[in-house]
Amino acid sequence: MKSSLKHLSAGALVLAALNQVHAQYTPPPPPLPFQGFVNEALRAKDPYANMWDFGGDLRLRYQANESYGIAGTANSVDFRQTGARVNNEYYLLRTTFHVGYTDKWWSVYVEPRSSIAKSDLRAAYANVPAIPGTTKYVGDGPESDTLDLHQAYFTLGNHKEFPLSLKVGRQELSYGDERLVGAVAWNNIGREFDAVKLRWQNEWFAADFFSSLTVVPEDQKFDNSNTRDSLSGIYVTSLKIPKTILEGYFFARNAGRGAINNEPSPQFPQPTARDIYTVGGRLKNKLNEIGNFDYTIEGAYQFGDFASTATGARLRQDAFMFVLSGGYTFADLWATPRLGLEYAYGSGDDYNGKGDGVHGTFDNLFPTNHKFYGYMDFASLQNLQDVRAIFQLKPTTRSSVSLEGHGFWLANKNDSFYNVGGGARATGGYAVNSTRGNFLGTEIDLIGGYALTRNSVLEAGYGHFYTGEYIDKSVTGGSTDADWVYVQTTIKF
Repeated sequence: MKSSLKHLSAGALVLAALNQVHAQYTPPPPPLPFQGFVNEALRAKDPYANMWDFGGDLRLRYQANESYGIAGTANSVDFRQTGARVNNEYYLLRTTFHVGYTDKWWSVYVEPRSSIAKSDLRAAYANVPAIPGTTKYVGDGPESDTLDLHQAYFTLGNHKEFPLSLKVGRQELSYGDERLVGAVAWNNIGREFDAVKLRWQNEWFAADFFSSLTVVPEDQKFDNSNTRDSLSGIYVTSLKIPKTILEGYFFARNAGRGAINNEPSPQFPQPTARDIYTVGGRLKNKLNEIGNFDYTIEGAYQFGDFASTATGARLRQDAFMFVLSGGYTFADLWATPRLGLEYAYGSGDDYNGKGDGVHGTFDNLFPTNHKFYGYMDFASLQNLQDVRAIFQLKPTTRSSVSLEGHGFWLANKNDSFYNVGGGARATGGYAVNSTRGNFLGTEIDLIGGYALTRNSVLEAGYGHFYTGEYIDKSVTGGSTDADWVYVQTTIKF
């Protein structure tokens, strides 16, 4: 029994490496390992100091968005050509510091965070359309949260000795590729949950059982959880199938009528009422075990109920998604180029005035959409078809480059075009109109990074979105293409 547990624990340690995501840009690794300046100093003097963990990081980003809707600015919507301000340049600074302690059977971890934004024209909470019980708040924008608690949790257990462990407190939740539940690390604030998580590991599988409340960022206030918006679930991973990672999951998203205005000035959208249950699975190759090929297959189905407005009737949820992704790495060529192709589908609603009582739009839950549906962040996996082509290079051990192209279509012309946060575009000419066609447009992204030192990375990226028929026929005042640029440096300490 004990030898099996030890074998499983070792397998769990390499699971993160096996579960790499090939389908998006990743920063280059540092030239040498870096444990943190304080950790290195302490551990050099005392070998028992490795029970402690002190460290953090500082990330500074300049970002310029052209032809983007600016929340809180009248008539400003994505891709508008004239009649409103649609260009926004701003700076983001995120600083974290953590302290952790790990004993044989328990550990504790605390991580405060500072998220600062400057020159951002977006309102932190635009309150459009107005929701009773909430208040418009401009502040420094939706990615400013000057000082708050990102994580603070306690764990109990030791998987080398016993199959069960418990983790309680404020924490990130991240599963699979983060298409449905992720930490949104690109965002200056990120995402946290106040959660209880029980993990069961044996030689056949590892399973998480969790229940959580979503944390709602509010600048100049302590971030509280939305007591009427919960996410619970089971996520199971098995490595027993040769050359394969097999995952299965069940998520329950439950939001009451009061969830939409639980906090008065949220910087993330609060949901309408819903009880949505998602059952799905994911199949992926283990790293380097099918030669130079890689693949991912994922699918999920949703049932339950959903209310589209604060007071609207609950409709029966009947929605689904699936993703097919594959690639090949030319390991013997310079820069080890990888070519990849992906198709992602999130169902839309076929209401079209039928009054059938069914809601067919897939609920994207709590994803990290920045990774998948264009780095310009215009879309989510809701009423969407996305064909994605990927070309990746690693010119040196310190550098990585990714060139990607997307073609976007609505999955159903009788439904809306949803933004990256999951909201339906319904102003500035956008609406449900089946005569506009379903082609949204194409996007080209170029991202690159270089590891300057063992504790710092420089990144830069550019994206251009070419509008399609749906957008061109929708936007009031005429449409135009969009551009996006960012330069970012991350320093660990």
